[in-house]
Amino acid sequence: MMSDLLQAFGLVFQTDVLIAIAASAIYGLTVGAIPGLTATMAVALLVPITFYLSPIAAIATIITASAMAIFAGDIPGCLLRIPGTPASAAYTDDAYQMTRKGQAETALGICLWFSALGGIFGTFAVTLIAPALAEMALSFSTYENFWLAMLGLMCATLVARSSPIKAIAAMLLGLLITCIGINNPGGVARFTLGSTDLLGGIEPIPALIGVFALSEVMRALTEREPPKMEDRRLGSILAGQWALTKKYPKQQARGNVTGILVGVLPGVGADMAAWASYAISKRFSKTPEKFGTGHPEGLIEAGASNNASLASSWVPALLFAIPGDTITAIAIGVLYMKGLNPGPALFTEQASSMYALYIIFVIANLIMIPLGIVAIRLSSRMVRAPRSAVMPLILVFCAVGGFATAGNNLFAVWCVMVFGVVGFLMEKNGYPVAAMVLGIVMGTMVEQNFVTSLIKSDGSLVPFFSRPVASVLAAMTFAALLWPVFSWGLQKLRGRRVVTA
Repeated sequence: MMSDLLQAFGLVFQTDVLIAIAASAIYGLTVGAIPGLTATMAVALLVPITFYLSPIAAIATIITASAMAIFAGDIPGCLLRIPGTPASAAYTDDAYQMTRKGQAETALGICLWFSALGGIFGTFAVTLIAPALAEMALSFSTYENFWLAMLGLMCATLVARSSPIKAIAAMLLGLLITCIGINNPGGVARFTLGSTDLLGGIEPIPALIGVFALSEVMRALTEREPPKMEDRRLGSILAGQWALTKKYPKQQARGNVTGILVGVLPGVGADMAAWASYAISKRFSKTPEKFGTGHPEGLIEAGASNNASLASSWVPALLFAIPGDTITAIAIGVLYMKGLNPGPALFTEQASSMYALYIIFVIANLIMIPLGIVAIRLSSRMVRAPRSAVMPLILVFCAVGGFATAGNNLFAVWCVMVFGVVGFLMEKNGYPVAAMVLGIVMGTMVEQNFVTSLIKSDGSLVPFFSRPVASVLAAMTFAALLWPVFSWGLQKLRGRRVVTA
């Protein structure tokens, strides 16, 4: 083992690998900070470049760029309420409200510090328990994945600051939106209204940009400009982070564990990890009413979770060529192209290469801190800019992000506009847009796993409840669904006792 580890350090500390890590780090930060450009897009654009790189350098670019992009997506979320990536959408409200309170450096510091810690913890944990995690992931069939996705949807009742009924209604609207098009197991055109543009369905990113960013522009047009923030230079980005680390150890540890367990499941990834961790944080918090108002607790847990999930999502990809998320789906192709064929033999015959990947994960999360501070300081000028200058730029970002995400399709720009109006009206009437976005992101996974399971069971619902893991997940899902009803009944009962007394 020691000889393999020394060999791995030799493979990583080659000039071409170090240059690839540095260049892809800057690239990932840039792409992730632009609203609408996801970590997946950043990695996909790197694939042609990997043709000309050595195997370790090629994989290093994917690992580093994805880690940086996931963190950088938090920057526009904190400063402008525009989540740069879907993983950032879960806690954008808290981050943005902290900025509105004059705590921009604290919010950005939390995103940076706990993302780096989560990524490092996830890497070390996966190094030790990769085989066990992979075996657990393989035991999940479509039945378990369906209940896992349903459990994720039930997070809508936990992340909502308003009525749980309104949260469920918003989530169901998101599910209805995912029914549009022919991207369903039956390949049947649904709700297209005769439009060829709707055959491909509604892409999540244009919808996300619309409900978060464009609705903010519309709100700015209808409200008075808030008092200008104090024109001051941002203080130390990492000031106070160690105190928060000591204050919220359970939240950080829980976020790391959730990220690892969710990330190892095929097809889930950092987006689901962030949503699940934020919901869990609110559920077990002593002050859940503060969530969404600029409270660091959920920000810490979800920020640690999404980066911790990145390392674990590589486990099924490396051991069984099963993509843990869209990023590792691209990485599998690069692995085959470079002769690093995924499989158990990869850990025995090319163990030094596997250790090299883990070392790259650690390096990427370590250099995230200094490079992230530079990126934050360059971006912080947006906070002090006048609304009349910022809002037109946000409109441009909305249009460009939607256009680029949908393969240079102008229809996506119209989607951004429509969802901007929808998001504005929903927030004005107390319906949480985050719940709708959750429905849009998870809807396809729910339907595909449900239909596939019915095909496998010849239409029987029994396997959804008879399998041990599926039955546990089903019980957790129904508990989350019925929790608002239980809470409402408990409040009514207490009210009657007070009146009687």
